[in-house]
Amino acid sequence: MGNAARRFNRTAVVLSLSLAALGAAAAAALTHGATALSWPQIVQILGGDDGSAAYSIFMRVRLPRVLLGCAVGGALSVAGVILQGLFRNPLVEPYTLGISGGAALGVCVCLALGLQHLWQGLAISLAAFAGALLVLGILFLISAVRQMRSLNSLLLFGVMLSFICSSGVMFLMAVMRLEDLQGIVFWTMGSLEQPNHVLIAAALCIAALGLAAGLWFARDLNAFSLGENAAAHLGIPVGQVKAVLLVVASLLTGCCVSVAGVIGFIGLTIPHLVRRVVGADHRALVPGAFLAGAAFLIGCDTLARTLIAPLELPVGVLTGLIGGFVFLSVLCRRQEAR
Repeated sequence: MGNAARRFNRTAVVLSLSLAALGAAAAAALTHGATALSWPQIVQILGGDDGSAAYSIFMRVRLPRVLLGCAVGGALSVAGVILQGLFRNPLVEPYTLGISGGAALGVCVCLALGLQHLWQGLAISLAAFAGALLVLGILFLISAVRQMRSLNSLLLFGVMLSFICSSGVMFLMAVMRLEDLQGIVFWTMGSLEQPNHVLIAAALCIAALGLAAGLWFARDLNAFSLGENAAAHLGIPVGQVKAVLLVVASLLTGCCVSVAGVIGFIGLTIPHLVRRVVGADHRALVPGAFLAGAAFLIGCDTLARTLIAPLELPVGVLTGLIGGFVFLSVLCRRQEAR
């Protein structure tokens, strides 16, 4: 059997296992919680509204959280794959460019102005997305004015914008009312408790489009791993591809932050783990990271709901703890191997 056939078989096995892990995580999330649901109950619920408490728990709480976890976990992982491949830097993640900082600043401004109840509660999500887009626009404006061709320079500007936004958030938190301050603190910890089905559907659509874009540009990302000059010699329009991929990754990040808050380490850790198994070919890395990220976030959310029930932990706390320890173990093993 040739190397290509072995690589294809390994990729197929990894994608199958990732899909199975996603199914297992979703099944556990749907059945476990403060009120346990059996599969016969779930089948009965899917048959129609019987007016029971179990129907409300399943359709209004657990199923929306699973769908949102799939969208957010998959989108953040794909954004991490795109940015790490584009910058050729394993430490770049979706929040590095300041997108999350801009979203957090938008939420703080919304709360400080007392606009959180506008548009049937959509104001906070819209403000977060507007803040993320503002940071993206500033980055592209600086890039155009300064005529920056280096991605590393753009990365440095993104980091500085992130610090500026964080300072603005701290300033607004210092002058906010106590009840608004509590809201922004919990929002920055991340949560899949999103009651608006329109936002969940929008997140699923954007995540699917991001996955499609990642697969479409997979060969270009493979070429970028050789360097920008090599990619240009292969006939790739480097400037256009960079701009499109940056917009895709930023929109994915802004969407996730606007509907679920700041959920860290998924876009950093999951691409590393999947890359160690399937290799650097983005044709396998993009879908593998999407499935693994969705399974990881849904599993963390289930733990957050059940670990100290009836209290619920912010899911961002668990993703940070688990992702941080996993990332450190991977680095230690790599150092030992060297």
